[in-house]
Formats: sequence, C-alpha cells, structure tokens
Amino acid sequence: MRKHFWWITCVTLLLSITIISWKPINASKTTATAHAPASAKELFEQYVDEVYQAANLQATGLDEVVFRKAVTGFMNLKSTQKISPFSSVLTVVDFNKPSRDKRMWIIDLVEKHLLINTWVAHGQGSGDDVANSFSNTDESHQSSLGFYLADDIYLGKHGRSLHLDGLDAGFNDAARAREIVVHAAPYVGQSTINQLGRLGRSWGCPAVSPEVSNEVIDDIKGKTVFFINGNDSNYNSKYLNEDLSADYVFPTENGGSKIAKL
Repeated sequence: MRKHFWWITCVTLLLSITIISWKPINASKTTATAHAPASAKELFEQYVDEVYQAANLQATGLDEVVFRKAVTGFMNLKSTQKISPFSSVLTVVDFNKPSRDKRMWIIDLVEKHLLINTWVAHGQGSGDDVANSFSNTDESHQSSLGFYLADDIYLGKHGRSLHLDGLDAGFNDAARAREIVVHAAPYVGQSTINQLGRLGRSWGCPAVSPEVSNEVIDDIKGKTVFFINGNDSNYNSKYLNEDLSADYVFPTENGGSKIAKL
C-alpha cells in the first residue's frame, strides 16, 4: 500500500514538472519576432507617412505614392551632397492629374507643413488637359519628367523667373538649354479654366499663376528639389533608390536618425 502511494506521488510530481516547464516550440521565435527592431526602410516609410499625415497632403489631392517617390529623391540628393544639408523644401508636380486641378505642392519636410498648393501648366506638346507625352528635346514644347534643382532668379521675357537644372540624364538634363523655367503665365488660373475647361499650356515650362509666382519662386529658390511626376513607363532615375534614402535618414552604423538634421 505504501509502495503504491509513493509510486502515484512520483508520477504526479513528474507530470507537474513537465507541464510547468513545457512551452510551444515557436514561442521563442514569436517573442523574438515581436520585438525585432524595425528596419531602416520600414522607419523611412513611417517617416514619409508621418509627414504626409501631418501636412494633411491627402486632403489636397497629393498621392502618397508620388510623395514617397519625391521624398526618396530628395534624400538621395542629400546623401550625394547635391543639395545643402540644411535644405528642407520639396516641390512636387504631378502631371498624372488634369491641369484644372491644383497639382503643384511645395512642402517643408522639417516643419511637416504645406507651404502652397497651386495650379501649374504643362507643355502644349504634352497634351490638352492631361499631360501624356514627355520629352527632353528642344522645340518639342513638351514637359520633362524627373528631378530638378530650382536654382537662381533672373528677369526674362516672362518677368521674374527661376532657372531649373535637370538632374535625370536623358529625361530632363536639357532643361537649361531648352530654357525650361518657373515663370508666371496669364493662362494659369481659374478664369482660364472657366473659359477652356483646362489651363493654357506652355512651351514646356512649369508655369504658374501670376498671383502666386513670386511666392512660389521665393519658396523654392536656392537649389531646392523640384520633382515632376507623370505617366511614362520609360522614366527611371538613379535618385529613386529607396535603400539609399532609408540608410541616409536612419543609418544602421550608429543607430541614429538624421530626421532632426534635415
């Protein structure tokens, strides 16, 4: 009887220890996965989304995918020292949208603030209300896609204007030679839309309304990033390297962030 009692006690104790110490095979893996640090690319995507939300860009019609492309190029240009380390202004033009929409956005990425959202014309050779054809060729009167630097102010045939330097070889690097500039144009504004159902068109320049031209030029002068997006499957740019942008903003070497130093 006593032997039987001790046998039952030992079995019970063994089962208790087994149950207490048992855990699922994947438990350690699940815990490790849950606490794994976000990658630089994930942090960069979170940063882009944070600026997009803070500046209320969705309400103004700016597509977040287009915005991410523009910010990617901005950070690529910073990482390669094409722009000042203190530059924070980014201009986005989306020619996927019709000209009657306000399709130019100027954003301060540090302040996470939209400076201006306004109309902008495309080249008469690119299409009527929507730009669907693009060129880097002189006398084409077409708009050119890609990344630019908005450079210096000058007085020309359109009055106070701003030079653009194209950075994408084969797509917009003939901008200076073609005299593609930001300038005021009387055919950009609500009155023209009321008459034609669209804006007037330029000879390839991203022309803006006379009412806001000085504000636009003053906001983006001095080698800030200017990005024109459009529907062209042939367009590509070395400045759309997402890994480079992510590693620049969230470098893995020291684990720090350059967000505050933009």
